[in-house]
Amino acid sequence: MQLIWLRSDLRLHDNTALHAATQRGPTVAVYLLSPGQWLAHDDAPCKVDFWLRNLRQLSSDLARLNIPLLIREASSWDQAPQALLQLCRQLSVEALHVNEEYGIHESRRDTAVASLLKSQGVGFHSYLDQLLFRPGSVLTKSGGYFQVFSQFRKVCYSRLYSALPAQVAAPGAQAALGIPADAVPRHVEGFPTPSPRLQALWPAGEEAAQQRLRYFAEARLDHYQAERDLPARPGTSQLSPYLAAGVLSPRQCLHAALQTNQGEFASGNPGAVTWINELLWREFYKHILVGYPRVSRHRAFRPETEAVAWRDAPDELAAWQQARTGLPIIDAAMRQLLETGWMHNRLRMVVAMFLTKNLLIDWRLGERFFMRHLIDGDLAANNGGWQWSSSTGTDSAPYFRIFNPLSQSQRFDSQGTFIRHWLPELAGLDAKDIHNPAAMGGLFGVPGYPAPMVDLGMSRERALAAFKNLPSRIDARGGQD
Repeated sequence: MQLIWLRSDLRLHDNTALHAATQRGPTVAVYLLSPGQWLAHDDAPCKVDFWLRNLRQLSSDLARLNIPLLIREASSWDQAPQALLQLCRQLSVEALHVNEEYGIHESRRDTAVASLLKSQGVGFHSYLDQLLFRPGSVLTKSGGYFQVFSQFRKVCYSRLYSALPAQVAAPGAQAALGIPADAVPRHVEGFPTPSPRLQALWPAGEEAAQQRLRYFAEARLDHYQAERDLPARPGTSQLSPYLAAGVLSPRQCLHAALQTNQGEFASGNPGAVTWINELLWREFYKHILVGYPRVSRHRAFRPETEAVAWRDAPDELAAWQQARTGLPIIDAAMRQLLETGWMHNRLRMVVAMFLTKNLLIDWRLGERFFMRHLIDGDLAANNGGWQWSSSTGTDSAPYFRIFNPLSQSQRFDSQGTFIRHWLPELAGLDAKDIHNPAAMGGLFGVPGYPAPMVDLGMSRERALAAFKNLPSRIDARGGQD
């Protein structure tokens, strides 16, 4: 008997561990509910609900192949080895199969599981699946992990040209095992069920994910480079929740992009090239988790930035969290996050830079808030994005590069369409005033909408002063976007 332990790989197709297990013999699948660990990792209720909805669909798909899905509980991951050993003994399992995961806690968990099972005569096999390249296989000439994305991308391109990662077939039906599948719970204590409206935005299952991928590749990819920074346009793929849960694989995404671009990575359709680069950014941040494990421990990638004197400003943090900053593009973006579990990528950078630079509040507080609300919450991408915006991370924005939310709003939502959608109290303003109602004159601005909580010019100077004299700083130029 073979056992596949499903984690962030909730699909039948192009699932490396599932394919390998079924090639070896009769297979059973297991999923561990780990609510204590999910709480410790700040996983969002909408994300847990999305996992469970996808798991229910996957259980149905597996049942058609006579592969039962069993549900066990290991509230924290230190309970996982014993829970899996008990199941292996119960089913007389020959080997456990998993797809690799890369956070420091995930790596320790898998090492502990492998050690215990092997000591009891049960095999443990792990596979490269959620990445195109195994961490440690894309290194600098001196043998270290890349710290600059453009250099990492160049090596990835050369590898892809020489050997394109292949997809694996979905398993066929096996003989019935007589083992009943377990019911997948509809909710887990500690994680409230999100609104039906939010659930409807993110339908579960491989079929829904594949439909989104096909539509994006066929209808939107040509426009991706031109429209991906415009939050009012459907310019992004919105596939990140499916990639985070493993309902789609990066190989499936890569092949879909290449199919529209005559097999080219770095030339041809600019939209396809740009999107492939985004897939490689996802790859890059996963490699950073392995090469620089301090980022998994709430530490800045750039050690000198641990000395930044972040402000303790709980009221200002709450205003940012609750979309009460008085800056429409910031507040509209935060409402999008709160209501949909997702935020447009350009706006993730804008709101993160506002928190860490204009408010000078620790990036870790923003990172945690995002994780607690994102349906696509992923440690590597979320941490990488926040450290980029706060100038503490790898390949980060220079500390003197501070997005001005007003110019960002005027540039990327010029007509105010996105703002009007999420801030209906401002819907009556024209395309000029909607970006900065406080500049309209008068004492009170727009009734019901707050005045800006901070002076952008003064707060920018405060951030420059906080970063300028850190150790190892060699460039103190000013300037902003």
